Amino acid sequence: MKLFKDFPYVPKIMVTGGAGFIGGAVIRNLLKNSESIVFNIDKIGYASDTTSIEKTIKTQKKDISHRYKLLKVDISNKSDILSAVETSDPDLVLHLAAESHVDRSINGPKAFIESNILGTFNLLEALRKHYSNMNSARKNSFRLLHVSTDEVFGTLDKKGRFDESYQYDPRSPYSASKASSDHLVNAWHHTFGIPVITTNCSNNYGPWQYPEKLIPKIIYKAINGEKIPIYGKGENIRDWLYVEDHVDGLFKVLEKGKLGQKYCIGGSEEKTNNEIANFICNYLDKVIPKNYSHKNLISYVEDRQGHDYRYAINASKIINELNWEPKTNFELGLKITIDWYLKNMDWMEI
Repeated sequence: MKLFKDFPYVPKIMVTGGAGFIGGAVIRNLLKNSESIVFNIDKIGYASDTTSIEKTIKTQKKDISHRYKLLKVDISNKSDILSAVETSDPDLVLHLAAESHVDRSINGPKAFIESNILGTFNLLEALRKHYSNMNSARKNSFRLLHVSTDEVFGTLDKKGRFDESYQYDPRSPYSASKASSDHLVNAWHHTFGIPVITTNCSNNYGPWQYPEKLIPKIIYKAINGEKIPIYGKGENIRDWLYVEDHVDGLFKVLEKGKLGQKYCIGGSEEKTNNEIANFICNYLDKVIPKNYSHKNLISYVEDRQGHDYRYAINASKIINELNWEPKTNFELGLKITIDWYLKNMDWMEI
């Protein structure tokens, strides 16, 4: 799929948080499937990694290094993000920079307020100045895609699914900070006319995900023969979305989505934490058998504070309006993910 082939000129694309899990997947796809000039705006924090991007650049048939630029910038710094916007002079912006780990937000909320709320505010103000200085032709093409989470909607019981009209009810410092950023983006669209679109996605998984997240943590612990910590009784449910399918959805929204609208992107793959842990352990029992079952490593620990019971997304809007749907079923995607980590255990040690 050739991205942005209908764009009136070769676009300059700014990706905030491009050294993160989803941001890295976005940039790899842009470098492989478009001619765009890509600016990666990232503070290079503890979970940042550009290895996958560097490998992508090195393995292309022609030299594309001139199409990629990393700007080490913390969006919570007003002057730095303003300078980054001036340097990149973007035609399109994908805003993925965020602190995103719920446990860390419980232990230290301040970093989430600074990055997710203040950082988004700084970006919006820098883009407001940038947009006001554009000529009419560039204004017609410019847009900001704000990438958010389904966690802003709170929790579900055993029935129902989140959609674009669902009331916000965040329960953790992380989700509250993301909800705040969503509201800021919406306000800057209506008040200042910034062309924006917001997406709310379900839990992502796939290769290159930082090991603190549930799926890579289970894989890492199991491979190393360590106890696999599962909160509570392991009955909490999440809707899982393979990262490449998410990125495909983001590009559909960026190219064809309606300004000022919101799109929920989900995988329609609801699994309990127990189901995920058991699947991973059963698969590892087959591919790297031990003298015990990996399931013996599962250990239930005290539940997380304010642990939401269930997330599930109704993605009918993006499916019907933009002709997007997830291509990777959960079992296949999880096998691909486990196999990747088995081959890249050295990366897991970063």
